[in-house]
Amino acid sequence: MDLRLAAVLVLVLGGWTCAAAARPPDPLTRPLRCEQCEKWNEPAAPFRIYGNSYYVGVRGLSSVLVASSQGLVLLDADLPQSAPLIEANVRALGFRVQDIRLILNSHTHFDHAGGIAALQRDSGAQVAASPRGAEALRLGHPVADDPQAGFADNGFPALNAPVRTVRDGEVLKLGEVEITAHLTPGHTPGSTTWTWRSCEDNRCLDLVYADSLNSISAPGFRYTGDVDHPDVSQRFRASIDAVAALPCDILITVHPGLGHLWEKLEARRKGVKPDPFIAPEACRAYADGMRTMLDARLAAERAEPAPAR
Repeated sequence: MDLRLAAVLVLVLGGWTCAAAARPPDPLTRPLRCEQCEKWNEPAAPFRIYGNSYYVGVRGLSSVLVASSQGLVLLDADLPQSAPLIEANVRALGFRVQDIRLILNSHTHFDHAGGIAALQRDSGAQVAASPRGAEALRLGHPVADDPQAGFADNGFPALNAPVRTVRDGEVLKLGEVEITAHLTPGHTPGSTTWTWRSCEDNRCLDLVYADSLNSISAPGFRYTGDVDHPDVSQRFRASIDAVAALPCDILITVHPGLGHLWEKLEARRKGVKPDPFIAPEACRAYADGMRTMLDARLAAERAEPAPAR
């Protein structure tokens, strides 16, 4: 190589490296640190779930893309540091991030809402959530009566854009896609489960993106209530029953492991028939497990009276 050309290349590449190094980090994708974050955020290849519905999330946190003739719907955006991985998965499927028109949220904890601000900025999409979920998205942290509000470092990038609030049973439409909001409070006050239909080879199925139903809380919170919070146990139980009763051919849970997503995918790749993802009993089984967990939690609370204040 000509020495003068080599010198020019060194200068150009060196300058590019310095410029890249000097570029400030994106505040909306700055990694959050937690015990499980690194494991949750392991990259996962995107794949078709059924029809026009695709998995675009990371290994431990779900994000689902639904394609319509008028654009894309994205359900959840995981951690802030998950946003670039989700966007790469969207592109890998042959779609454009800019074609995401609607971003829906299950619940406003950092591991499911953390990437929404970045995805909304990059796509220009409308964000939709329950009224309590919308409140938390604007705050950038769980609302005060969230069972996990007492955990430290539970914040995420606040959404600096309008949020469309949805009521229980409301149907959101984009092209031919219709997605229904089911308010399922319990894990958080604003928890929402989403349902829609996808078709493939002239067969249409009911898909359920089920929010968390586990009764995990920060220390000191009581689902049976105390002087600071009302009893929310019956409301939580009603949410679990509502998920159990949904038309449910395919279940995707916000933590994919709870719905055995990776085991189903491996079985599908091995050619197991019928399709392991098509499991009409899955929602009922998921709800039954979470009801058992809640019953044990409530029994423990009743055995130990709330402290006096």
